Amino acid sequence: MKKELIELRVNGRSHELAIEPCTLLLDALRRDLQLTGSKRGCDDSSCGACTVQVDGVPMLACTMLAASCEGQEITTIEGVSEHGSLAAIQKAYGDWGGAQCGFCTPGFIMTVKHLLAVNPQPTDAEIRAALSGNLCRCTGYNQMYEAIRAAIVAEQEGTASLASTHRGSGKHPQGRVARRHPDSRRDAGATGQSDRRTTNV
Repeated sequence: MKKELIELRVNGRSHELAIEPCTLLLDALRRDLQLTGSKRGCDDSSCGACTVQVDGVPMLACTMLAASCEGQEITTIEGVSEHGSLAAIQKAYGDWGGAQCGFCTPGFIMTVKHLLAVNPQPTDAEIRAALSGNLCRCTGYNQMYEAIRAAIVAEQEGTASLASTHRGSGKHPQGRVARRHPDSRRDAGATGQSDRRTTNV
């Protein structure tokens, strides 16, 4: 089959790819861009292991044609880390054992990132509803829920700490720190990179 040239923007970078028109987004990510964090679990859109974000919305990469994503911002699990270190939700998954075998973890984290972006303080019912499209082979859901709750607390503490710092200094919360995504605050401080702006969320 004749290949066509397309341009995909993934994790803040543009890539030109020569692919067949029927190429799935999942295959383009894994085979052509070597971004293997997104997993192939079922091939029938029922497990959520291939979840990525397209313009900030969780989508199943095994059901989308790569060519249909031109002009849109694609974010994979590789683009979630902040300043080269783990984002709050990634760290929480590790701390609370939410990763289990790890196969389904990227899909869950991409879904959770969207949930917390649109609803910073979800109820338990809202968390369960948001994750209903993602399946865990190890059935470790309780650890995942604990990890999500821990990430919410971490983000709230980071926000409160930043606001307190601004009040104490008398400075208006603007500039680089104010523009950073809240997920970066906890880990950025620990790595000494709190003055850098992140562009990949």
